Amino acid sequence: MNFLHTLQGPKKPNPSFMETHNLIFLTLLFFLPCSLSFVPIDNYLINCGSLNNASLFNRVFMSDSTNPGLNFLSSDDSISLIDKNPSPNLQTLYHTARVFVTTGRYRFNMKKNGTHLIRFHFFPLKAQSFDLKSAKFSVFVNGISIMKDFKPPDEVLIKEFILMIESNLLEILFRPFDSGFGFVNAVEVFTAPEDFVIDYGTRVVGPSGMKEYQNISSQVLETIHRINVGGVKITPFNDTLWRTWIPDEDFLVFKGAAKHAVSTHTPDYEKGGVTPEIAPENVYMTAQQMNRENTSLASRFNITWKFPVASEGVPHLIRLHFCDIVSTSLNLLYFDVYINSYIAYKDLDLSSLTFHTLASPVYVDFVANSDDSGAIEISVGPSDLSSSIRINAILNGAEIMKIVNDVDNTKNVHRRKHLWVLIGSIVGGIVVLLLVVTVFLLATKCRKKKPKETMVGSVGWTPLRMFGGSSLSRTSEHGSYGYLGMNIPFADIQSATNNFDRNLIIGSGGFGMVYKGVLRDNVKVAVKRGMPGSRQGLPEFHSEITILSKIRHRHLVSLVGFCEENSEMILVYEYVERGPLKKHLYGSSRQPPLNWKQRLEICIGAARGLHYLHTGFAQGIIHRDIKSTNILVDEDYVAKVADFGLSRSGPCINETHVSTGVKGSFGYLDPEYYRRQQLTDKSDVYSFGVVLFEVLCGRPAVDPQLTREQVNLAEWAIEWLQKGMLDHIVDPHIVNEIKPRSLKKFGETAEKCLAEYGVDRPTMGDVLWNLEHALQLQESEIQRGIHDDSGGSEADYETTRTIHENSSSRRIERDYDNDCSNVSTSQVFSQLMNNNGR
Repeated sequence: MNFLHTLQGPKKPNPSFMETHNLIFLTLLFFLPCSLSFVPIDNYLINCGSLNNASLFNRVFMSDSTNPGLNFLSSDDSISLIDKNPSPNLQTLYHTARVFVTTGRYRFNMKKNGTHLIRFHFFPLKAQSFDLKSAKFSVFVNGISIMKDFKPPDEVLIKEFILMIESNLLEILFRPFDSGFGFVNAVEVFTAPEDFVIDYGTRVVGPSGMKEYQNISSQVLETIHRINVGGVKITPFNDTLWRTWIPDEDFLVFKGAAKHAVSTHTPDYEKGGVTPEIAPENVYMTAQQMNRENTSLASRFNITWKFPVASEGVPHLIRLHFCDIVSTSLNLLYFDVYINSYIAYKDLDLSSLTFHTLASPVYVDFVANSDDSGAIEISVGPSDLSSSIRINAILNGAEIMKIVNDVDNTKNVHRRKHLWVLIGSIVGGIVVLLLVVTVFLLATKCRKKKPKETMVGSVGWTPLRMFGGSSLSRTSEHGSYGYLGMNIPFADIQSATNNFDRNLIIGSGGFGMVYKGVLRDNVKVAVKRGMPGSRQGLPEFHSEITILSKIRHRHLVSLVGFCEENSEMILVYEYVERGPLKKHLYGSSRQPPLNWKQRLEICIGAARGLHYLHTGFAQGIIHRDIKSTNILVDEDYVAKVADFGLSRSGPCINETHVSTGVKGSFGYLDPEYYRRQQLTDKSDVYSFGVVLFEVLCGRPAVDPQLTREQVNLAEWAIEWLQKGMLDHIVDPHIVNEIKPRSLKKFGETAEKCLAEYGVDRPTMGDVLWNLEHALQLQESEIQRGIHDDSGGSEADYETTRTIHENSSSRRIERDYDNDCSNVSTSQVFSQLMNNNGR
């Protein structure tokens, strides 16, 4: 009991069980060592000024005096300083120091070029007539000034720098100020993990709006703050890169606005995503969230942290860590992020940055200047997309790193740039002149020849490389971007989106933000850009190009092109004016409600698109992520199925299913597929059945805020349908306009889609027929003025069925004839016969 009391601190009056449980758990996290699996290729740990090695957090620092063969120290005038009466609480590493009365150097042979971490340990001990508190010196790394006129504090200080090493020799130089001296107690130099700092996706936040920061990895970064938001202090013993993370409490502007969130489950570090080297699991297992229990606050407020950094106008890299440990399911948490009161990320949906996995870590990088007071202010608050019962915002961790700019070095860089610009201009002029001459000669030659008809051949698809390069390209006779699958230059995409203006964001895709844009030939497009931090978009990127390069259909979103330059993964689609179907059904951003006929026609259009996917190819294509956000509506309310990142080919002719890992969205996932990991086109049918009930009831597939029996839409709707009371749960906006027979047919169709086993579910062709039948019943009852549930005679029903079949056949024939350029005539004929046979 005394042990727990010591851990918890002063006892609070009447603490709740959960508060006590969380507090104990938070503290115990401090004592649990992490799994240290990272082994740097370059790894130099130097105990300066000592004849012996020293240990710190299970790491051995080698003496810089007894290993002359390694040639670390290169200074004849340095002094080895030893504190003979150290404090008993002081680590052995700080009992000695290397003092430089003139310029001194350490040199290290580097095995690998790339990003490295360099740490300097300082403690101003007193010994041998030296008082290290009076030291003043500068430090250079490979000629770059990283510490200028440095004066040590009275306590242990570790200065950490992250920088790119591009040579086989690393030289660290200590230069005393005037007639003074410099010193250091220990030095660490080790290789950073792969992609620790990446060159794309970092955005500048400020009064001029959002723009991209170029080549952040080439900058020297000095760590100023490393914060475990909502958690306790994490020591190097619990961090794979031997870092210290401190609690956020002292930086909160108003502590009453924040409330601790704690997870008892380790985060899901997904393959290809964030790793423990980016931040340890203890960072992602705690967070601060909005304290909505504080009655003194308004219903909507921000949590704000203020971090002192440097003087006004100094640029800093700000890395924010997120892990949704507060939601019960995906796509429930939307919030905004601000830096120095400027919007940094609007309508952030963490679900969109992961592989559809809850509590999966992500991070986002920004660059911002310190404000007038020499501080960086970070805020998180509710989004406009948040419903009143789900208002929340979270932050799990924050790192703030000063971008170290050496003035002299910057001038030299500018001089070199101007020189290369001059040389490039001369060479470029010569190349342009040669091209003009070549074009003139070719044009003259072509005029002498008889013109031939232009032929466009079929182009196969080769897997793309990870970063850079392109292997999918088509030329076009229909304009700059008129032909499917064209590789669009990154500069054109930047221009189309006003350099990825935040005001043009229209949603979140599977692996990044989606921007509205206009290409240079005035084509409106939706640009989906892979997000850094998640690093999980490559399979989806390849899958979308593979699938969409095969298809062209009125009810499927078309791929305009893609871009793979500058380590980017960008997909460019046709712009669908009215956006996701979900926004027309429910939510705080709901559009004017659709009437019943519009809803039926949208469902029919989506069913046509899926039917084409399933049957238009030898193996068929299974979408795997059908939901109301992936069905878009154009300006004429025509449905278009979108987002093929999880799609894959169906089973071969002699197979019944595809064995594969489970992918999809919670609430829409086929339970049979989940249990057996056997994928068929009937999995799409199940998901579509959930969408049908969304359309009918105007509510989400899963809503944890409702009572237990209402949480899952599919189960709840079927229960009412089986009672014969489906009309009781219809969206109030349309309940008075649905005709009974149309409602009955629609409900039966949705119920069949949601059958427990795939063999009992209809095909998408059958679903399409039944939906068109429901529309026909609605229209015929309106025309006849029928308002009762008795319906007409059986003869009337058969007449309606015949009329509908003929109409359906004509529609399908027209769709295949106009849109399905990749489907053979025999396939079209076979499909029409199948439909007429039904």
